[in-house]
Formats: sequence, C-alpha cells, structure tokens
Amino acid sequence: MPQSVFHFGGDASHSDPRQKDKKVTGGKGANLAVMAEIGLPVPPGFTIATEECLTYLAGGADFPQALRDQVAEALRHVERTVGKVLGDPEDPLLVSVRSGAAISMPGMMDTVLNLGLNDATVEGLARTSGDPRFAWDSYRRFVQMYSDVVLGVDHGLFEEALEIVKEDTGFYSDTELEAEHWQKLVAEYKAIVERELGQPFPQDAQAQLWGAIAAVFDSWDTERAKIYRRLNDIPHDMGTAVNVQAMVFGNMGDTSATGVAFTRDPSTGEKAHYGEWLVNAQGEDVVAGIRTPQYLTRARREAAGADKPSMEEAMPEAYAELARVFDLLEAHYSDMQDIEFTVQQGKLWLLQTRNGKRTAKAALKMAVDMVGEGLIDRKQAILRIDPMALDQLLHPTLDPQAKRDVMTTGLPASPGAASGKIVLDAETAESWAQRGEKVILVRVETSPEDIHGMHAATGILTARGGMTSHAAVVARGMGRPCVSGASQVSISRDARTLRIGDRELKEGDVITLDGSNGQVMAGEVATIEPELAGDFGTLMEWADEHRRMRIRTNAETEQDCRMARQFGAEGIGLCRTEHMFFDAGRISAVRQMILAEDEKGRRAALDKLLPEQRADFHAIFTVMVGLPCTIRLLDPPLHEFLPNEEAEFAELADATGLGVDHLRRRAAELHEFNPMLGHRGCRLGITYPEIYEMQARAIFEAVCDVAKESGEAPLPEIMIPLVATRRELEILRALVDRVAEEVFERAGRRVDYLVGTMIELPRAALMAGQIAQHADFFSFGTNDLTQTTLGVSRDDSARFLGPYVDRGIFPRDPFVSLDIEGVGELVSMAVERGRETRGDIKLGICGEHGGDPASIGFCEEVGLDYVSASPYRVPIARLAAAQASLR
Repeated sequence: MPQSVFHFGGDASHSDPRQKDKKVTGGKGANLAVMAEIGLPVPPGFTIATEECLTYLAGGADFPQALRDQVAEALRHVERTVGKVLGDPEDPLLVSVRSGAAISMPGMMDTVLNLGLNDATVEGLARTSGDPRFAWDSYRRFVQMYSDVVLGVDHGLFEEALEIVKEDTGFYSDTELEAEHWQKLVAEYKAIVERELGQPFPQDAQAQLWGAIAAVFDSWDTERAKIYRRLNDIPHDMGTAVNVQAMVFGNMGDTSATGVAFTRDPSTGEKAHYGEWLVNAQGEDVVAGIRTPQYLTRARREAAGADKPSMEEAMPEAYAELARVFDLLEAHYSDMQDIEFTVQQGKLWLLQTRNGKRTAKAALKMAVDMVGEGLIDRKQAILRIDPMALDQLLHPTLDPQAKRDVMTTGLPASPGAASGKIVLDAETAESWAQRGEKVILVRVETSPEDIHGMHAATGILTARGGMTSHAAVVARGMGRPCVSGASQVSISRDARTLRIGDRELKEGDVITLDGSNGQVMAGEVATIEPELAGDFGTLMEWADEHRRMRIRTNAETEQDCRMARQFGAEGIGLCRTEHMFFDAGRISAVRQMILAEDEKGRRAALDKLLPEQRADFHAIFTVMVGLPCTIRLLDPPLHEFLPNEEAEFAELADATGLGVDHLRRRAAELHEFNPMLGHRGCRLGITYPEIYEMQARAIFEAVCDVAKESGEAPLPEIMIPLVATRRELEILRALVDRVAEEVFERAGRRVDYLVGTMIELPRAALMAGQIAQHADFFSFGTNDLTQTTLGVSRDDSARFLGPYVDRGIFPRDPFVSLDIEGVGELVSMAVERGRETRGDIKLGICGEHGGDPASIGFCEEVGLDYVSASPYRVPIARLAAAQASLR
C-alpha cells in the first residue's frame, strides 16, 4: 500500500512532497506540515490522506489492514515525541481527530477532542495535571462530543443535563462548576448513552480512535456538507483527510486559553490583528458560540466598550508570540491567515492555519493593499478575488439618513444590510424563500445543519456566539449580513415568537439587520445604491487591463442599461423585445395582433405598437450610444400573451368589437401542447413577417433619430431567434435588409448594422457552417441550448437536479454553470464551423451562463468575442474574463 499516513511535528520527515499537497493531505494537514517544518509550535500528529476517505466510503465502511498498520506506526511516533501513550491509565496521551478537506469547509465536517479518556485514564490525567477539575471537565466534553459525532446520540440531551446541574447549583457559567460536579455529570452522560443505545460508552482508546476516524470520513457525506459543496461549487469527489494530533489544553485554569485569530480584519480588510479568545476553555467553546468570547486586542476591546480584558492585556507574552506568528505566516502564504490556537499554562500552541474567509469588501482591500505592500503582484490580486463574491458589493446598503428603530445591538459579524421576515428555523427559511419571501433567520446559535436555511435567508441573527462563531464565518463566506451575540434576543420555538427587551415579535414580522454595526431594527429601513469606487474601482481597472473578451449586458429597459453602463458594460448582448410587449398599456394591442384573423388585422394592431417600440429603442440607444446593441426579435410562445380571465376577454372584446366567444375560440385555436417548442422565434417571422417588419422598422427609425440627435449612433445587431436552418435566416435577413433600406432612404442617412442569429438549437450548432453564410454574428442562447440538448425543462428541473448534482450525474446545475461536455461541445463545434465559413463572424454568449465564472472560462478557451450578463453581474463577468485570460 502506498504511503497514506504522514507524520508532522517532532522529528518527522517531510521529504515526501505529497504531504504538502492539499489534494492529498487536505488544507489543514498540508499547512500543519509546513508550520512544523518552519519551527512553529505545533503539537505532533499525523494526517490520513483524502484518498482513504473515498476508499472507505466506497468500500463498505471498513479499513484495510495496511492502513491500520500505518496509523499504528504514526501513533507510535506521536507517543515517542510527547512521552505519553494512548490509553495509559497512569499518564495518558489524548488526541484530537479533525477533518481537513483540500478546500476549506468551515464547520461542515466533524471533530472529536480529548480522545483517549475513559474511567481509568481520567484518574491518571487528574494526577499528572494536579487538577481533577480539568480532568473531569475534559472527560465530560469528550463523552458529549464522541456520543454526538460518533455514536449519533442527540447532543441536546447532554445540554439539558448540563443546564439542570447549573440550575441545581445556582451557577451561571460552566467555569464555575467544580470537579465533583463534572464527575457526576460524566456519570449522567454515560447513563444517557446506555439508555439511548442499549450499550455502555466505549472505554477502549483504540476503538475510540477508529470510531472517530470513521465518523470524520462519514461526515464528508452528510447532508450539510453536500449542501455546502453545492453552494460553493466544490467537487463531491475530493474527500476529506483526517488529522490526529496530540491534545493541548486551553481549559487548565486561568493561565490557559483558546482562540481564533485572523492576521487582518476579515470584515473590512484592515491590516490589524483580529480575533477572539476565551480563558479556561477549549476551541469548540469559541467556534460553536457556546460562550461569548473576549476580544483579542486592547484596541478592539476599548472600541467595543467591553469590560473583560483582551488577550493582549491578560496574556501579553503569549499575545506577543502570536503576533510574531501572524507576520511570519502571512509573509509565508502571501495571504490573510485564519489561525486556531491554544495557550496551555502560558505556552502558545498552533492548531491550524488556513487562508481566511473574508467579505468581498475585505478581499478587495486586502488584494489592493498587498499589492502596495509588495506581497503579491496585480495578476495575483486579480486571481485572488472570487468573482461571485463581488455580488456582495453591488446591491444597496442602508440609507444613513433613514429613520432606524433600533431594538438591540449585537456583534457586527458580517457586513451589509438586509430586511426580511423573521423565521426561527432553517426549514422555514428555505420554504418561505422558495415562495419569494425575504427572510431573516433568527437562532440562538447556528449549527452546520442550518446551512440550507442560512443560504435561503437574506440575513442572520443569533443570540449567542461571537465574531468567529459558526454563524459569523459562514455568513461572511456567503455574503450574508450577520449580527451575532445579540444577548437581548430570546426565542420561543413553541410559541414561534421572539422577544427583544420588552418587545415581542412573532414569526413573519419584518426586521432589518445592519451587519456593519450590529444593529437590529424593527421594520424595513430604506437603502441607497452602492459606491463602486476605491478598491473596487482599482481592481476593476486592473482586470480590464488583462481581459480579452468584451463584457455586455442583458437589458431591455433604460434603467437597466444605465445600471449596466455604471457597472462597466460595453454594449447590450441581449435585448428581449417580448418583455416590452407585456406592458399594461400595450398588451391589448398585442392581443389584437395575435388574435387577428388575417394580415390586415395584424397590421392594424402592429401600427399601434410601432411608435411604442420605436420609443423603447430610442431610450435604449440614447444610453448605449457608441456601443453594440443586440436586439432579439419577438421570441416567446404566443400563448403567453393571451388572456386567461373572463375580465381580460371582456376588455379585449370591447377594444376589438369582436365577441367574447369568438375571442375564446380563437385563443383555443392557438393553444399548443408544447409551446416552448412550438410557434415561436423565427417561425413567427416566417408565418407572420409583418411582426418582424414592424420591429425592424422601429429599430432603424430609432437609431437614425439617435444618430441625428447625438451625432453618433449605437451599432444595432438584429438577432433572429430559434433558427434551425440556413433558409430561415436567409429569408428573414432579406426582410430586415429591405426594411433598413426603406428607413434609410426616408431618413436621408445610413447607419451601420449587423444581422445574425441566436444559436439555441442543436441543429443550428451542427449547421453553423451553412447558417454563417447569412449571419454577421452568432449569439449562443445557452438557456435554450441547454434545454434542447439535455431534453430538460429549466422551469421544471428543480425537482430532480439537486439529487443529480449530489450523486455526481452532473458536476453542477447545468442551468447555472454550462454543461461543457455536452452543450459546450456544440458551442465549440458551432464556433469552428462558423469561422470556417466567415472568418470575421462575431461570436458571443447571452444566456445566464454569461455571468457564471466557470462558463466564462470556457468562453475564453473557445475564443468567443464577448459574454453578456445581467446588469448586476457585469463586474463579476469583467473579473472572471480577466482571470480566464490570465489562466
């Protein structure tokens, strides 16, 4: 068996380069090896490779003897280094068992601490430490964590038992309980296990170790981990490593502590030490939000007006050593680090370092600042920013002038603002969000099981936890505003109510969060538009210098066009004219046109629509002067315009002078069983050419008027939709060219224009060489091309695509990120065949994939000239295109 277990710490050799490969040993394991190698204080341990996770999950949950042998050898190395033996009743070695995937998934997988304790070793730990309270505290933590993670016993049962003990003793804090209290609680915990499982808590340390290893591997496949990977586009076939490490203890009294620290502020990007710590605690107390922690630095404590001392003040020597480590690690990794540490009786130990999660605002500031500091160059700065994270910066924030009814203030855990209806559990959050509600998830504290509700919510509020709690870290990674540690918040799950001070709110009431200052407000608060200057502007300038593809927008209103230009759009890639037809003031004329019995009736209705269409295009062209504008002629199924209600038929009868029965009969004649594959797109133009004539006339008249008014015109690109054959495009191009000549002659001026088509059918991709004979451009409509290639309806696919992604049938939702193997192959084929016919053909993409970074990378590979995205995704596309060019 090849080496699958790697030692670190002590005299361990790191000669195998695979040990520092995150794909092999995970991010945590690789970084522990590096920290140990450069001489930082890392407790010794070993890492089991990620491939063993996949083997275990695929092989019926068993471990090969060769792996057991390698683990035994690695454990002996730890025992020699520490001078203790796992399971020794006199002086026991205790270990932690932690996950560690190649890509950080904070809080999504399982951990077991204090492993190796049992009824005998707890006595040995009490004697060697000289602190029975510490020993029994550690044992009760282990029994609870192991029972939850490995044995599957509801952790709430242990929490209830603990609360009863505190009530009986009159103590508020865990730290007030003494050794005898913990000893009694351990007995109660073990009784819970035996009652729930019908067997006693395991006492054999080796069995405990393999049970924990199995549980960590199993946690890769938990529902919360799958959801997190799906939300963050992490492959399901990577697996997690397991890190087994000698325990160091932050719960050995007032000279011991635990904490989480960042080398820079993960919310703002400020170059200042940031973090939290707890005296006499273990790491889970901080990250799980069980106790509200203290500030790391004096400056932050003073700014918050907190009473409890910072680590800088209470443990100055340990803090000074931690500050030295900050500088060393940030220089080594050239990035902001997220560090977990423990202080055991005054000595600092490092348990983990990784590139820290951060808000988009912080990511931009760090990238720009680090270029200025010489840590990275501009190309590295561009590649470092997640394009999708920019979405956090492109939406409104609370208006500072708006009235705020502040009910309480918690910790500003993740910046931004959100208003929404209160929901008290993840399932409700997801359900209400799916029906279009904006919701705020309110919890005592979040847990990994809440991941789907956190994603569905627009903001998160917790009563407990600090700035590095699960809620805070996950919210920052998702770009959700979060207020944590709002201690005045009291939740009644049974009554579905929320009390904040003397106010009682019920589930469904609206509140507003300001994650930048921690305020929780009643009702909805007004917002203002984002400011896109500063670091954002700087990074966008750098990105524009390095990208090849142009970035356009999908827009059909003047407002959207202005917004897109503000975000840096270089033209319109898709103007969906059918959206203009649904306006309440013109829908009647549209219906008259559709229901007309002959061409004369249709032309009469179209004459009413012409000035409306011309005005639409005039407004758009005025904003987009000097830029290309792709206008798609009418494309939707006609049934979408038809009346459904009796009142609508009556209104149409009054407008047309036709009877309601006649109109209903005519609507029934137009009914289609599968309208998305029916009488739409170019098929409308072939059968009812007067529709496309009117639209072409409106386009050319509007562009001539704008050219006259401004002295400069946009470049209209008229797109014929749903083409499947060369002849369809040939006929309709001739129609457009004829109308253009008529308008130019009447206007006394000419403007440049292009005629092309949308490639959205597999046959069009296959016949691209022939179609290109009559096309100046191809625009790939990947929404419909995905539907027609996969035979999957985008509107109905939500019912089954989730399981398809989870089971690896599709790597991701093909309507979110392009199916490169299938749909991408058709795009590549059409590009090649189109260019063989017409070397100067312009090529772009206008489906929703035009705003997806992975799809944009594919567009760069096949050499498209531009991508088109919705206005708010234009900056995302600009950055993704630059990254694609650099890669």
